[in-house]
Amino acid sequence: MPAVGNIYGQRSQPSCWDRVKYGFAMGMCVGLASGGVFGGVNALRLGLRGRELVSSMAKVMIQGGGTFGTFMAIGTAIRC
Repeated sequence: MPAVGNIYGQRSQPSCWDRVKYGFAMGMCVGLASGGVFGGVNALRLGLRGRELVSSMAKVMIQGGGTFGTFMAIGTAIRC
């Protein structure tokens, strides 16, 4: 089944800026997930519990998400 076009019957591609935003969002999701896994394992290995565990995991998840999202956005911008 062919893709549905816009109101003028033409298929429009996302702009380069939209692709960069999508790349950042996808990288952010992957970075959050991997940061949760690796940060959680590391925090449990260090013996953190309760509020310290949550705080440590949140920090690692946001750092991982921001870093990986930035690299994915840069990679997507190079491909535009």
